[in-house]
Order: sequence, then structure tokens, then C-alpha cells
Amino acid sequence: MMTTLPGPDGQERCRWCAATPAYTHYHDHEWGYPVADDRRLFEKLCLEGFQSGLSWLTILNKRENFRAAFQGFDIDRVAAFGDADVQRLLQDAGIVRHRGKIEAAIHNARCAQELIAREGSIAAYVWRHEAPDDAGDGATVRATSRASVAMSKDLKKRGWKFVGPTTVYAFMQAMGLVNDHAQGCVHRAKAAQARADFTPPV
Repeated sequence: MMTTLPGPDGQERCRWCAATPAYTHYHDHEWGYPVADDRRLFEKLCLEGFQSGLSWLTILNKRENFRAAFQGFDIDRVAAFGDADVQRLLQDAGIVRHRGKIEAAIHNARCAQELIAREGSIAAYVWRHEAPDDAGDGATVRATSRASVAMSKDLKKRGWKFVGPTTVYAFMQAMGLVNDHAQGCVHRAKAAQARADFTPPV
């Protein structure tokens, strides 16, 4: 059961975000709000891949370091990374130095270029996987959904790595494709309104 706790301002928020001020800020300003920017979507897919097996707080605390190391997650720049860049990143203590995840991020940038060429944008592709009847109810804790399983399967078919159903579901939660703010969280209604005001790209 998803529950809430009062935040610094006394308003109820998802219980998980009370752990640290960094989580509270992320929860209030980003998590669950719709995103249509390809760079941000690509960044989040990469960072969720790096988060696999770790806590999101670890990645969130290193996010600015990741952005510097991966040149702002500019898709074309990351796609052009070579062996020297892999070695550079493996020496960067500011990020998660996991060769498989680093190489996957570079590989996925190339896959993103192909996806954009075929679909028009990452945003257009991603938002086609939104499933209103599969939306979070704000009460049930879950790690995957029918939509995340479908997107994961399709991304893997397109060659992407580190995009399992759980990783994709976390991405969908964060980027506003599903509203998983808890019932009673002050941001559940705000996220719902943001989604109602949002026009999915085509």
C-alpha cells in the first residue's frame, strides 16, 4: 500500500520522498510530470539503466556528474563516443563506473538515433506506449505494468540494452506516462492536471 507523510510544509507527500531533501525536491518538481524533450527522455533511460541494482538516490546524487561526463546526454555526441571515451568514463569517480552500463549508454544513443530516424522522435515513440487503462491507482505498489512490459520488449527488439520491464516502468513513472503519486499526496492532483494539459507528441 502506498502511503504519505507530511513534508516540510506540512502537506502530505509520497512516503518515499521523505528520506532526503534531494528526494523531496525531485518528487515535487520532476517525478510524475509529463516530459516530451528527447534529451531528457534519453537521459532518464540511461540513468535508469545505471540505477539497476542500486538506489535511485545514488544516481540522483551523481546526476550532475553524469551530465558532465556524457556531454549533457546529447544523443549525437554520446553516439559518437569511442573506446577512449569508455576508458575516460571508467576513470570518472563522479559516476557509476560499470563498463557494461557505460557501453550500453553509448550503444543506446546509437539505437536512439535509429529510433528517431524511424519514429520522428523519442517522445513520439514513448508516448505511444502510454496506456490510460494501465495507469497507477495511487494505492498499489508495483514494479511493472502491461505498458512497461510492451515497451521493454519492443526496445529490446530494436537493440536497446538495460531496458527491462522494471527499468522501463520506473522511467514511465518519472516521465509522467503513469501517475503513481500516492492517494493523498499533494502532487497526485498536480501531476494529473499537468498530464491533462499536456499534448503528447506525434
